[in-house]
Amino acid sequence: MTQQPHATQPPTGGGQQPTGAQQQPTWDDTRQGMTPGRADYAPMPPESGWATGGVVFAGVLLLMNGVLAIFQGISALAEDDVWANIGDYVYKMNLTGWGVILLVLGAVAVVAGAGILKGAAWARMTGIFLASLNMIAQFLFLPYAPVWSLIMVGVNFFVIWALAVYRPAGARN
Repeated sequence: MTQQPHATQPPTGGGQQPTGAQQQPTWDDTRQGMTPGRADYAPMPPESGWATGGVVFAGVLLLMNGVLAIFQGISALAEDDVWANIGDYVYKMNLTGWGVILLVLGAVAVVAGAGILKGAAWARMTGIFLASLNMIAQFLFLPYAPVWSLIMVGVNFFVIWALAVYRPAGARN
């Protein structure tokens, strides 16, 4: 009978062997980060330092983006003359409507940013979704505040990238 590479060997010591079940293989430190069951046992690629530090920075950016969106929404609700008065615009909406949209997106972004900083898995997916929505909202808000909207589109792009490439330590094995 030929031995297969994944078959477990019986223990050679005097310990008791489990009855009715196969003994689980033990992995030594040299196999850390390797995926069992693969023929080549290639180690998983190391995580980029940009991705590790980037997720914390993305959490802070999302949190601050949410706070600023709340302020932007409040100013749109309180005074219609704060923002530029534009003529015909394809995506024209009442500033009160923009204020409500920005307030809701901002409040949820603050919660998701705080969740990302605490390491919650749900917050990463929520953060990607919110940054995508905020990117679209800032694009549509472009005629009211062009420079600010372009900066926020870039910030949201970074947040999406940092949250998408990050793999927490528990998910790597």
